[in-house]
Amino acid sequence: MSVALFTSDLRLHDNPVLTAALRSAPHVVPLFVVDSGIAATGFAVPNRAAFLADCLAALDEGLRARGGRLVVRSGEVVAETCRLAAATGAGEVHVAAGVSAYALRREERLRSALEADGRVLRVHDAVVTAVPPGAVLPAGKDHYAVFTPYFRRWSAEPLRPVLPAPRAVRLPEAASEPLPAAAALARGAASPGLPRGGEGEGRRRLAAWRRGGLARYADRHDDLAGDATSRLSPHLHFGSLSPVELVASARERAAGGCAGAAAFVRQLAWRDFHHQMLAARPETARRDYRPRHDRWREAPAELAAWRAGLTGYPLVDAAMRQLAHEGWMHNRARLIAASFLTKTLYLDWRHGARHFLDLLVDGDVADNQLNWQWVAGTGSDTRPHRVLNPLAQADRFDPDGAYVRHWVPALAGVPGRAVHRPWRLPAGERARLDYPEPVVSLEEGLARFRQARGLT
Repeated sequence: MSVALFTSDLRLHDNPVLTAALRSAPHVVPLFVVDSGIAATGFAVPNRAAFLADCLAALDEGLRARGGRLVVRSGEVVAETCRLAAATGAGEVHVAAGVSAYALRREERLRSALEADGRVLRVHDAVVTAVPPGAVLPAGKDHYAVFTPYFRRWSAEPLRPVLPAPRAVRLPEAASEPLPAAAALARGAASPGLPRGGEGEGRRRLAAWRRGGLARYADRHDDLAGDATSRLSPHLHFGSLSPVELVASARERAAGGCAGAAAFVRQLAWRDFHHQMLAARPETARRDYRPRHDRWREAPAELAAWRAGLTGYPLVDAAMRQLAHEGWMHNRARLIAASFLTKTLYLDWRHGARHFLDLLVDGDVADNQLNWQWVAGTGSDTRPHRVLNPLAQADRFDPDGAYVRHWVPALAGVPGRAVHRPWRLPAGERARLDYPEPVVSLEEGLARFRQARGLT
């Protein structure tokens, strides 16, 4: 008897945890524990709760089609897992390796508790990431701090084989709670445009991406209105899609000369890069990776305007409104919104990271926190003082203003590129718009940032 403990790997296809558990014993308990500790971290929020509920329902459906089902328990993960293992006589528990401080502590406590009871914990790499953290290392160091050399080594690293979904799952008698509804996982309403979760939905989206968007990704991935990114990040976060499968298939297309696939592989490598950084430096979830001795401003009204999409800079506001409506934001828009907060307003990146984690359905500690630090200049960026000008970014990546007009309806009637600079309209036209004046001039923000960083 063995237990397959699902965490961030809510899938049947290419799941080493479930595959190993099935190989180790004739009967397997597929287990998910609704972790009471997650609520204490503030990580249980409505958007991810809704997506998680979809993923669990899809996983249970897939297991039932193979003769099993998902066993659900609620409480402290270590205690509930050990209790189930004892009740079923399971000798082994299989789980995916984590990278966050929370996941690593949970793993160590689970190992100790199981060993004290005469049982074994089997931890599996290359489940949450394509290349395990620590698999590629620079000489004399425990992780890569710069992406480009990491990417070269990562690209040469062979992947484990992609595993098929199991044909059958034999489950012993094991009591289970009902599958949790989203409302039971987090209080509050989810964003109205939230995508659906679950392995089936993820595989449908992946198939469509391979047929259409992948080939054009290199040329179109920064087109804000074109929405030409994969939108697979929520499925990667919850593990309803396998990063190994995505990288393997994209590498194959790239080897055949598909520039879009090569560009997509690079983005998947960024995800692994951030995970290996967090695994080596768990404290970077809260602290600067490379401190710049910032004395961040406190400006509650400006922070509130940024959160609400009311900064007076249409592209920034469009990005924040997309986040509120969909629980997701285009990657280029994330960079622009983050640069505006940290460098134009000079507010602490942790404020922005927290707001993103409150709403992003793909909210991942490694990617979110370390991307925020990259933009703030306290992370791995080799140009830590770069500032993204939202007007220049708008002219380049939303040249006809379609993205802004979609998300900021008050500006829908503003013609041409004037939509990005409504304060330049004649006073009478500007007065008719239900849209705020800029919270700060870009020149003032840049001068303040450069002075704070000692660049003047």
